[in-house]
Amino acid sequence: MPERPGETALIALGANLGDPAAALDWALKELAALGELRAVSTFYRTAPVGGPPGQPDYLNAAAKLHTALPPQALLTALLDTETRFGRVRRERWGARVLDLDLIAYGSRVLDTPDLTLPHPRAWERSFVLLPLSEIVPDYAHPVTGRTVSQALAALRNQP
Repeated sequence: MPERPGETALIALGANLGDPAAALDWALKELAALGELRAVSTFYRTAPVGGPPGQPDYLNAAAKLHTALPPQALLTALLDTETRFGRVRRERWGARVLDLDLIAYGSRVLDTPDLTLPHPRAWERSFVLLPLSEIVPDYAHPVTGRTVSQALAALRNQP
């Protein structure tokens, strides 16, 4: 059977308010409506990175979505999904009921005021790389060539 038109997008999911597992489950159902959900990682509990002190731990995951939506339309759909779940953006890196980040869109490199692909900090964050390593360990950053597994190993080897 021929490949359906579209591209593979990598999406990071996170939540640390309310019921994070329910939020991620709901978001995955919403993602499936945007294309074909081809892989989903385990849910990982992680400590907050940056942001205001005293936040609860996050629940993080990653998804591999085959979609016909172009990158900007997919980002808009992700932001709309967050809003429909009740996310209100009050402070940068603050606690949230749902966070959906477009990490990569095939090998597309893009830098606009609204969207940078691949995500500019994803290869520096273990809470993104660990779930991604479960579903796409050999995905290579289109600029640096560093795979998800290599980037995660480098972070683990830092003092």
